[in-house]
Amino acid sequence: MSLPTTSPTMIGRASDLRALQAVFDAVAAGESRSVVLSGEAGIGKTRLLTEFTRSVRSSALVITGQCVDLGDVAAPYAPVLGLMKDLVAQRGRDAVLEAAGPGKASLATLLPTLGPDAQDHRDGGVGRLHETVAVLLEALSRQQPVVVAIEDVHWADGATLSLLAFLVRVLSDARVMVVLTFRSEDVSRGHPLRGFLAELDRTRRVERHALERLSRSDVLRQAIAIRGSSLDTVSIDSVYARSEGVPFFVEELLGLEVDRDGDELPDTLRELLLARYERLAPATQQLLRVISAGGVCVEHTLLERVFTGGPDALDTGVREAIGSNVLVADATTYEFRHALVREAIHDDLLPGERSRFHAGFAEALEAGVGGEPVAAAVSHHWMLARDFGRAFPATVRAMEQAHAAYAYSTEAQLGERLLEIWDQVPDAAALVGRSRSELMRRTASALRNAGWTDRAIAMVDEVLATPEERDDLDQAKLLRDKAFYLANLGRPGSVDLLEEALDRVPPGTPGDLRGVLLTSLGARHMIIGRLERAIEYADEAAREAVRTGSARNASVAANIGGIARIHHGELESGSRMLATAETLADGDGSALLRYRVNASDMANLLGSYEEALASALEGVARAKELGVERSSGLILSSNAVDPLVALGRWDEAEERVHRALALQPPLAFSVYLRQSLILLTLWRGDAESAATLYRRWRKGMLSLSGLEVQTRFGVARVVMQVGLAAGDLAGAWSPAGVGVFDAPDHRPMPAYDLPALADAARVLARIRVSLATGTLDVASGPFAGVDDDRLRQQEERWRALLAEERFWPTAPLWGALVDAELGGPDGTGNDASAWEAARAMAEHPFAPAALAPYTALRLAEARVAAGDRPGAQDTLVVAVAEATTLGAGLVLDGARALAERASLNLDGRPRARGTSGSIELTARERQVLQLIAEGLSNRQIGERLFISAKTASVHVSAILRKLGAATRTEAAMVAGASGLLAANAGRTDRP
Repeated sequence: MSLPTTSPTMIGRASDLRALQAVFDAVAAGESRSVVLSGEAGIGKTRLLTEFTRSVRSSALVITGQCVDLGDVAAPYAPVLGLMKDLVAQRGRDAVLEAAGPGKASLATLLPTLGPDAQDHRDGGVGRLHETVAVLLEALSRQQPVVVAIEDVHWADGATLSLLAFLVRVLSDARVMVVLTFRSEDVSRGHPLRGFLAELDRTRRVERHALERLSRSDVLRQAIAIRGSSLDTVSIDSVYARSEGVPFFVEELLGLEVDRDGDELPDTLRELLLARYERLAPATQQLLRVISAGGVCVEHTLLERVFTGGPDALDTGVREAIGSNVLVADATTYEFRHALVREAIHDDLLPGERSRFHAGFAEALEAGVGGEPVAAAVSHHWMLARDFGRAFPATVRAMEQAHAAYAYSTEAQLGERLLEIWDQVPDAAALVGRSRSELMRRTASALRNAGWTDRAIAMVDEVLATPEERDDLDQAKLLRDKAFYLANLGRPGSVDLLEEALDRVPPGTPGDLRGVLLTSLGARHMIIGRLERAIEYADEAAREAVRTGSARNASVAANIGGIARIHHGELESGSRMLATAETLADGDGSALLRYRVNASDMANLLGSYEEALASALEGVARAKELGVERSSGLILSSNAVDPLVALGRWDEAEERVHRALALQPPLAFSVYLRQSLILLTLWRGDAESAATLYRRWRKGMLSLSGLEVQTRFGVARVVMQVGLAAGDLAGAWSPAGVGVFDAPDHRPMPAYDLPALADAARVLARIRVSLATGTLDVASGPFAGVDDDRLRQQEERWRALLAEERFWPTAPLWGALVDAELGGPDGTGNDASAWEAARAMAEHPFAPAALAPYTALRLAEARVAAGDRPGAQDTLVVAVAEATTLGAGLVLDGARALAERASLNLDGRPRARGTSGSIELTARERQVLQLIAEGLSNRQIGERLFISAKTASVHVSAILRKLGAATRTEAAMVAGASGLLAANAGRTDRP
């Protein structure tokens, strides 16, 4: 008895289909969403996806791709190639290229027929390719919703996963729905898909949906739908028990011909998967064994070449296999009805068969049968044929193809394959065109580009440890590579490695290697603050660039030399040199990006915030024109954050921060953005969240701070400001905070020193207050041994640094702030005139917007302390108005506290003072108030009233709070004005 293959209706998946439809409805409404369907083999992922895509095709553009099983090394972009072919078939080549925008040339990486002309599509690298695919989908989604469906991503290569992760991150408001499926039991610990899924789980626009097994009643419904009639209870129980509710197994069990004598159903999975196959004619079984070696999907022309039985036998066997529900076919290809069946048949091949069949497919692919060969597939077949002599050159070609397509993970895996079989191939070096060490270096580079930098370092170390003879240039390249990899991970050691490498490349050496080493050393010395050395290397790099004619190195040398000179105090000459970097780049994309990043950053550091913002946004616009807005352009977009914050455009800044962090910028820029977000959160008034963010990101921030002055002082500002807001003086005083100025390797760099000095001064003033009140533990812990002299010496060192850095354009601002924070006779920041000067400086264009309301608040506090209540009230109103406009919740919180403490009004209207009869003081408090008015200290009050000085202090604090006074003098004035002192004089009650 022959039964239908599958149920004409999908059974037990109504809720799953509704879930997909709900996601699609959200996408159609304008929100990009993604769904990851998971489940064991045979659970019905493909059927569900097919039913869903069929239901939305009338209202959406549906494009599909299929991952290919090539063992451990997947073919680059195999499913994306399928998507592009499907898209071109539906929309046409010209429409696809038009929708792809400025980066359309890079699509040739995926589908060579899309290459519009001979222009260099490698400019912009993998970032441009990713951006172009995103732009393409966004453009298409403006016409109608787009559904991108890719099956079996457990077989996907790293480049495909990287592209998909990028699309999920950036397609936030496009009408694009991405649906991915994977076989859950194939994703074991360490599988590349695990990291990919973990990344997706952090995105709120992604839903994970696991398909469950069918219930017994669902299996019965499926049986009825397939058979057209019901089964008896014993039979359905048997089918349900053996299938365990997996739909494909139910279909296979029901599809078997069971004779009237009641043949037993298969007991094992292997028996079940091979049951239909084993009932076919021997010739058909032979054909299926050949097809199983061909992969998931086999072209007819390719099968004709490999199958030795002749055309008639092939057609006869295919017809029988299709009729028996083992194979399915379309116009040009064959594939097994389920991958499990193919895997079972392939696993059943004899060793000789395995070698012959795979060798046949490899030879046919190399001959161009079935179209342009995918080198990774050729390599895969020769490896399974165990013919390493032919696998080696095929793998070399596959490695080159992967590199050209930016498929770095595949390139690295293929490099490791070559190294694995190196010793089994005669003349391996001649075949690959390089030594084993050079292949290892190339593979290490691919590992780094794929994100496996630790493995890259391990491989370079292995090469360096091998006794193989290498010339100085090869050794220098290895040392250079390791230096770059260490820097990528934020680890020390790169400078020494680069200098050792440079020693091996003498002047006059052909090529750009010496120039690259010189610019790299200049950059490394600059970011660690060794400015003189940075200038020396940059100048030598410039001369080397002239010798070799390298536009890129000439631009980078001028860039580094200019920046280092500006930091060193040579503002005019440095600025002129930096400006030449743009012209010298001569259109080189990498050098131009570097120039724009550094030019906008330097303008920000010099206090020219509008110029910095304009420069960064100009670079972003240019990146968009080139089709790299959300890849390399992301760095320039990040550079717009700090000037936006300084200009008071906090909402724009925060939006850019979140958008940039979601796109996973390079390590250093990620740290910069996180610093900005923490401080922005703090100044908005959410100190608790700021502290939480710092704790979450602290490890990564501190690891990079050891290698960069910019990061070190940025982190120090975060540590000090968050510590002050949380009352954590020990944290603010720590080596990561105030202690950065005492680090042995600290070298003056005013752009970073000066703002941090203002924060450090505030910490020092707070410590002085704690020391004076006896609340600072100077016997142990971080403040052990701290006294007035030590604090005074610290202040003197900072003031000496201020004097040394007064050439910096923003030095007057930060110097005024330091003077104000440490002003007054006790050095605790209560000198109103100093705050007036700081307030005046805060109104200059080079002052960050937050400083205007902050200095106004601090001036109001100082005026309260000086007894100038009218002046304090006026200044407080200004502070509140400016903070409200800016959204500076931190200042508003301080203003409310001051208003409550000093009985001031936030809107400027005078607060009514209580009369002597309305202010509730105890008898003892009235006695203490009288003595306060006489000018007695706490100790003297205690002696007069026969109480301890500590008890007197408690009474004084209560009196200040009840009178709304900030100082003892103000309390006496309030008491006199309200008649309390006169009332006290006539009182005879005792405590």
